[in-house]
Amino acid sequence: MSAPGLGPIIHSFFVDHLVAVKGLRPATVRSYRDTIRLFLCFVAADKKVKITKLRLEDLSFERTLGFLRHLEEDRHNHVRTRNQRLAVLHTLFDYIASRDPEMLAVCQKVAAIPMKRAAPPEAHYLERYEVEGLFRDIPHTGRLALRDRALLLFLYNTGARVQEVADLRVGNLDLGAGPLVRLHGKGDKWRTCPLWRQTAALVTELLGTSHAPPAPDAPVFTSATGDALTRFGIYKIVRRHAGHLDDDRLQRRVSPHLFRHTAAVHLLEAGVEVNVIRGWLGHADLTTTNRYAEINTKAKIEALRNTEPPASSEGTRSRPVWRSDAALLDWLSSL
Repeated sequence: MSAPGLGPIIHSFFVDHLVAVKGLRPATVRSYRDTIRLFLCFVAADKKVKITKLRLEDLSFERTLGFLRHLEEDRHNHVRTRNQRLAVLHTLFDYIASRDPEMLAVCQKVAAIPMKRAAPPEAHYLERYEVEGLFRDIPHTGRLALRDRALLLFLYNTGARVQEVADLRVGNLDLGAGPLVRLHGKGDKWRTCPLWRQTAALVTELLGTSHAPPAPDAPVFTSATGDALTRFGIYKIVRRHAGHLDDDRLQRRVSPHLFRHTAAVHLLEAGVEVNVIRGWLGHADLTTTNRYAEINTKAKIEALRNTEPPASSEGTRSRPVWRSDAALLDWLSSL
């Protein structure tokens, strides 16, 4: 039996493996698509043939390494981007190994290519006074003023990812006495978030502006033409109203995701337990949520004040107990 060609392998990888077997969402599939398209273009340029002329054996270990160097040196991608592209290639070559045993040696070499260490991106957020000023200054009148105000408040209230907001439908909302929203997040997982009465009131008013009661599958946030807002459309609305809050000194640029960080930090400042915040944001790993404790400057300042040694009556610092042998022994005896 002849080995499968490159075209059928790639087609089966997307249709059968990513969608049917792994059940990945369209946004994730598009991310895979972008990486593999870049990889095939690089291999074709390296071999100096059209993509349609490529064969499976052209996807060599050496060309894979060359592609990763190309990402960093020619495209100037960050290490995190390089690692994300490599993760896609690991998945692709794992699939190729299952379909063509003759490629097993190459696939094993590619699987052994390690991720590069990279510091996690710094998570910025808005202070409370900045959020208050933002909502104070958002226009109350205008054709799209209600939608924009409801959208920004919803982002801040829920800490939702931008794709979750773009996918939000009327049937996901419960705007009754205890308003809630069900968000469809990463990994095809659903989670429930409570809504402030103010948020529920704005969304209710927004949905009430339509000529007929919206259907359960109707989008909540729409463009001027009535279509569901896209990720980029939401980004433009955020930039239009909050772009002035950019801070070059902090290298902070306001985006929809910044509202997610802001919601997490403000929940933490309010004393919400970190496991509750993890469920609120839909984090699979608690370590992701713990990052917000690291960036919470107010909590650090408060901790510093609480641990500062008290001043003596003469106005000088008292000696900590561990600086005196006798005091230390007395303290240990008292335990």
